Amino acid sequence: MSVPQTSAQHDVVIVGGGAAGLATAASLLKRRPNLDVAIIDPSDVHYYQPGWTMVGGGIFNQGKTVRLQSSVIPDGAKWIQETVTQFDSAHSQVRLSDGRTIGYRALVAAPGLKLDWDAIEGLRDALGRNGVTSNYGFDTAPYTWAQVQAMREGRALFTQPPMPIKCAGAPQKALYLSADHWRRQGHLKNIEIEFHNAGAALFGVAAYVPALMEYIRAYGVNLQFGSRLTGVDGAAKLARFAVTSADGTVKNIEREFDFLHVCPPQTALDIVRDSPLASEAGWIDVDEATLQHKRFENVFGLGDSVSTSNAKTAAAARKQAPVVAENLLSLLDGKAMTAAYDGYGSCPLTVERGKIVLAEFGYGGKLLPSFPRWLLDGQKASRLAWMLKSEALPEIYWQGMLKGREWLAAPQRLDALNKVA
Repeated sequence: MSVPQTSAQHDVVIVGGGAAGLATAASLLKRRPNLDVAIIDPSDVHYYQPGWTMVGGGIFNQGKTVRLQSSVIPDGAKWIQETVTQFDSAHSQVRLSDGRTIGYRALVAAPGLKLDWDAIEGLRDALGRNGVTSNYGFDTAPYTWAQVQAMREGRALFTQPPMPIKCAGAPQKALYLSADHWRRQGHLKNIEIEFHNAGAALFGVAAYVPALMEYIRAYGVNLQFGSRLTGVDGAAKLARFAVTSADGTVKNIEREFDFLHVCPPQTALDIVRDSPLASEAGWIDVDEATLQHKRFENVFGLGDSVSTSNAKTAAAARKQAPVVAENLLSLLDGKAMTAAYDGYGSCPLTVERGKIVLAEFGYGGKLLPSFPRWLLDGQKASRLAWMLKSEALPEIYWQGMLKGREWLAAPQRLDALNKVA
């Protein structure tokens, strides 16, 4: 097979202009301003997705979570506004939807993941009407808040699909903020709340479960574990679930609803699953510490698209970007890689308006708090954590992470991490 001629060649090509891709570009250019960096992404706009839960809770205006993509491309980076259709990693090329072939010395793969709305029968057609909503969509998060405000009585269902998903706490954040509003308005006693979680635990890191359970009990939530949403009939206001019991048997049930908040199943993008970059599970197959691809040494991956076992959050991408930047530059310089990612992820669980349980953890569920416990105890709901989420984090995202300012994001050293392991 002949190798396609390249239309352009760059030192570094970054596939994906989301949080992970832009943060990596900014971190690279901060370290080496003259580096030839190209970002490939077709989108006109860039979303601050962690803010959508706050939109659905009536705290943020929708407009606070979106900016023009052109305004967030780092200075010095070239933006190729096209879609990648193929990873040709054996020849250090990517192919674009307009027919061009772009070559690179090093590739950063950060294309994100796929929200698989169609995996739930009837969901796509039901969204945004008849009380069916999701904070995982820019257009539907405002509808969440509208429906929460309108509800006075009835049954509210909240769902969480099998892992992995991005922002694993978001399904229950929607629950807590909704229930808190109903409590404040005096309607909670008239509303039956169910949380249908396909998993077996409320949260994956046990240290944070006691604080969350206090709110589950306070809001009178009926927890349904092993319950996976399989279909939605919006007009009839019926949700269908496959419920797996402890002995592995599965039964199908239907639940009527007045309000239904859905977290869609999530998978690797088709272009990743069908590429040489994919692991057996379909994600970009990278080393958990260095974030270098396991088979192609000039390829790195980060963000929601990779095979690492950390939580898929913007906070994880913020920590991963400097690691990729340092290790990629070491590779280009012919030096040994020294930066390591420890699996850090953060999930600010908005348990009520004005209080958050700030979950911060790394690989294996190891607690990795950013602040001393006397200042901010992440295992308890706190006002300070709320201020961090509502006031500080959006600015840290727009003015810090996307601009290469690595506040509280310095990489671990690979030798030190290996000694601990």
